[in-house]
Amino acid sequence: MKHLRTLIIAAAALLTAIAAGASQPGANETKFTTETPDLEAIQKATYDRHSPYYYPRLMKEYMRNDTLMKLDKFRHLYFGYMFQEDYNPYRPKAFEPAAENLINRREWTRGECDSVIKYSEKALENNPFDLRHMMNLISALKTKGKRNLAKIWQYKLDYILMAIVSSGTGADEENSWIVISPEHEYVLLNAMGLVAEKHLFFEPFYELITARKPDGSTATYYFNIATILEEYYRKYPVEE
Repeated sequence: MKHLRTLIIAAAALLTAIAAGASQPGANETKFTTETPDLEAIQKATYDRHSPYYYPRLMKEYMRNDTLMKLDKFRHLYFGYMFQEDYNPYRPKAFEPAAENLINRREWTRGECDSVIKYSEKALENNPFDLRHMMNLISALKTKGKRNLAKIWQYKLDYILMAIVSSGTGADEENSWIVISPEHEYVLLNAMGLVAEKHLFFEPFYELITARKPDGSTATYYFNIATILEEYYRKYPVEE
């Protein structure tokens, strides 16, 4: 089957177009812009039963497997997940080691793809923003010839990545990208064709990643993990 690299290249092309100010796919030629999300307003909207962003309804729309949702709703879906009861950025792995060994491989036979699809779907039921398993699912579906369903999941992945990119430029602390899971930092950089080489945390809640570009040069990107840390300390309080 095709390497997941094909999937990463496709996402990288999308994000490169975004960085150049290209239009959002299927969004009536609306220009892509970056804006730091107002997390307090997003939390309020996702709790409001009369809001178009009411979270249970928004998640049902997301799970309908269509391509009607656009960036504004994906921003509320992605960042709003941080305020839901089952949010846990440090959720333990869902599978036994044997299953993990299969999933972590870069290539599978057509027969193995059935197991990859099953495991990936289970992982996404447990965590709808498990982007690594989402990429595995897309790749396995393509190998099995289920291209329409693969396109729907690719659409979801693209817009989740766009939601992250829309939160800033990644150029400095003030414009850092906001993620709801530490793993998403690496998924995003890989999708942009970059390889993370150095990781640095600094107070109060920033991570700086140095990544290598395809031409061999390096660049640095800032991520804001404030909510991730808040949730970690809430779930695992430090004993005095």
